[in-house]
Amino acid sequence: MPELPEVETVARDLRPRIVGATIVAVRVSWPRTLRDADPPAFAAAVAGRRIVAVGRRAKLVVIELDDDRALTIHLKMTGQLFVVDRAAPDDPYVRLVLEFGDGRDLRFRDIRKFGRVGVHARDAQTGRLVESGPFFPRLGPEPLDPAFTIAHFRRLMRGRRGRLKPLLLDQSFIAGIGNIYADEALFEARLHPLRSVSSLRPADERRLYRSIRTILGEAVERRGSSIDDYTAPDGDGSMQERLVAYQRTGEPCVRCGRPIRRLVVGGRATHFCSWCQRLPAIDRIAVAAVLRRAAEARRGLAGHRDPAASAERTRRAAATRRAQARATVGSIH
Repeated sequence: MPELPEVETVARDLRPRIVGATIVAVRVSWPRTLRDADPPAFAAAVAGRRIVAVGRRAKLVVIELDDDRALTIHLKMTGQLFVVDRAAPDDPYVRLVLEFGDGRDLRFRDIRKFGRVGVHARDAQTGRLVESGPFFPRLGPEPLDPAFTIAHFRRLMRGRRGRLKPLLLDQSFIAGIGNIYADEALFEARLHPLRSVSSLRPADERRLYRSIRTILGEAVERRGSSIDDYTAPDGDGSMQERLVAYQRTGEPCVRCGRPIRRLVVGGRATHFCSWCQRLPAIDRIAVAAVLRRAAEARRGLAGHRDPAASAERTRRAAATRRAQARATVGSIH
């Protein structure tokens, strides 16, 4: 699923293309793409409105309109946004189209149909989007915001329980971090994904804070990680070439040369170096069963497949899908 850097890239690519455009009509081919699944109501809310800004909140693209509302787009696993001439060929995977008065379309393409588009109101007092409801759950601070300081981070950590990886994935803790950058930040900070939050010392917190901001900042500069179906209007990202933990199972650690390990934490594949990201003794006892299952899984797979080769095949297949998507929508404007 696209995370903060990928969604930020999409928003930046869209901004010069659609700010100032007026929405004249809406076409919906998959009603459940809409948050409220009511195409006539959605069309009535946005038709005739001019786009005044494009931004991001957490993992949502936010398209601000010239009234007190904004469109929010959650790309989910396979969502893609393209701005094309209206005469561009039809694509069976396009679920929603915003038609502009200048003859162009903003097309939301989503193979797996998990993406969602909604209309959100603004708070009359603050002018901010009303962040409530299932589509816009309670969100934590933006990790790249200048106001997100080490002191703020430490206050958020105080009183938290559980393990580091699930905490970083909790959008009410910090907004925008997902599986890719949680693994990369923990590797950079030399912290095991199953380490207990309560075991962190001030130096650990400082390293994690810096790693989060450094990794996310670099990923934004590199236009995100085009690992699966993510691509932006101006093309793919390149951060996948810099990842040192995520999906590198079996490959040598860039620090110590030992193989990168994989285990499942909260239903999410998690990648780490068991030497560079060692657990404190008390945590090893608490998560012994999880580590034992991971070790058994590695032994069961030994000799059956090459994880690195499998990951490479997956990356090649995803690159082919992205190229096909761009070819299908035709010329991009």
